[in-house]
Amino acid sequence: MTFSVPVLLFNMLVFRGPKALRNNIWYLHHVFTPTFLLLIGIRLQIEGSAHLDPNRSYIIVGNHRSSLDFIVNAAAFPGVYQYLAKQELMKIPVFGWVVRNMCLIVDRTSAMSRARSVVAIKQQLSAGWSVFIYPEGSRNATDEPLAPFFDGAFRIAIQTKAPIAVQTIVNIRSVSDSTRFGEFKPGNLRIIWDKPIETAHLQSTHIESLKLEVEAIMRNHLQNEA
Repeated sequence: MTFSVPVLLFNMLVFRGPKALRNNIWYLHHVFTPTFLLLIGIRLQIEGSAHLDPNRSYIIVGNHRSSLDFIVNAAAFPGVYQYLAKQELMKIPVFGWVVRNMCLIVDRTSAMSRARSVVAIKQQLSAGWSVFIYPEGSRNATDEPLAPFFDGAFRIAIQTKAPIAVQTIVNIRSVSDSTRFGEFKPGNLRIIWDKPIETAHLQSTHIESLKLEVEAIMRNHLQNEA
């Protein structure tokens, strides 16, 4: 950990451009996050990653309950992706700087910003990136397995014709159930990837049914939480 953080920050400061960005995010996902999880005693049991084609770009969606989720998300994906992050995250000290440099940013209150984010996502998908979006919008603070889903991720998937990769963190409460980063305990986490859902044949009229399909997949895993 003490080695990986300075290396990541140095690379982000010194190396610029699309290739450097991909290298930095690969380092973040496949060196920093596994090291961090190892040091805090959290082990991942990842199921279904064989469903993912390393040569395809996906709109990735996942459930969101803990401040630890974004680290688990990254460690569980075999490739690299960019988050679609809300603008408010850039205000967080240090972390906000990382968000600004490594994520796609959207102002959810601005229709123009949302439209620009769709254009940016299309460009990133064409360049071989995947994009991660939390359909719940923010952390689920309810007692329900999932908070209500927004349409955004599903509208973007249909507009870009990108397949949806569904990731479910099944038992995050066993190690962390807090909005505060740092409040977690050692344990085993189960992460499930389902077979990606193709969207090339879908139209905007299918947003609701697509959203319900993904919600049902996640809810089924979470209701069987062990």
